[in-house]
Amino acid sequence: MSRSVRTSPEGSERPLHEAYDTALLDLDGVVYAGGEAIAHAVDSLADARADGMHLAYVTNNALRTPDAVAGHLTELGIPTGAEDVITSAQAVARLISEQVPAGTKVLVIGGEGLRVALRERGLTPVDSADDDPAAVAQGYGGPDFPWGRFAEASYAVARGVPWFASNTDLTIPSGRGIAPGNGAAVQVVRIATGAEPQVAGKPLPPMHKETILRTGAKRPLVVGDRLDTDIEGAHNGEVDSLLVLTGVTDGAQLLAAPPQHRPTYVDADLRGLLTGQPEVTKDGEGFRCGGWTATAGSGRLELSGEGTELDGLRALCAAAWTAAGDGTCTLDAEKALARLGL
Repeated sequence: MSRSVRTSPEGSERPLHEAYDTALLDLDGVVYAGGEAIAHAVDSLADARADGMHLAYVTNNALRTPDAVAGHLTELGIPTGAEDVITSAQAVARLISEQVPAGTKVLVIGGEGLRVALRERGLTPVDSADDDPAAVAQGYGGPDFPWGRFAEASYAVARGVPWFASNTDLTIPSGRGIAPGNGAAVQVVRIATGAEPQVAGKPLPPMHKETILRTGAKRPLVVGDRLDTDIEGAHNGEVDSLLVLTGVTDGAQLLAAPPQHRPTYVDADLRGLLTGQPEVTKDGEGFRCGGWTATAGSGRLELSGEGTELDGLRALCAAAWTAAGDGTCTLDAEKALARLGL
């Protein structure tokens, strides 16, 4: 049976931290930015945890170990254990372990997080294509990663060794701006070999599987700032999602989102975990949320009324997604978003 297409954000009478048992939280752009906690994140997460919500932190970055990530979060004032952190390194290590025997040598093209994850699954990291590896595991190795490591991967992959990638995010945020991510490094090996890797990280199912296995979540809520990883990952896992606007996604991108990128809920930041979500209702030819009504006019989205920015954005989402159906909304939204200061 095909899945129904989302045409509007949903409402929730209950606060989200009560409606869901586990928050699966992305890190950069959601909990912190440039290594520093985002406004309201520490207090919001503390309140959600105190009321019984399990918090798990899910990252596509395979460089750092869960211990290192947990230590960073704890320093920011968010008490976290390594068991609360799920990385794409863990997801790709499990994917490899399901296809090769325990003790198998795996050529590592990445950092310590990937090595630790492979050992956890009983696999043996090696550094050379001449070590007779049964698989190649590639993950983000940091900004100073040696170029020769990509050649080592290429030698093995060209010989027919199965190739696995933690994720294919083309970019990664840094304190100085946007830098090339693991997807850019994967492209180097792809160009050299013509091969395609098996990929584990968000938005693909192996990452969702790893997260559910490690957290035991029964009713999870994915919380993220990226449509093409966090929200699409929730869509692929058939679970609900909350998009927060503290990261990379802006209003125009949200209105143009295709079905797999449309979140269940939209909120400004992690305070949205602690509240209910307003309902968006059909209102004549348009959609109403709070004091705003949005309609799909001739070539553009129109917005009337007044109220909070978020309610206006939710109403616009309903008008845009309904007009787009299972496609992408191409209506001009500039004037409507300008009314909201977005």
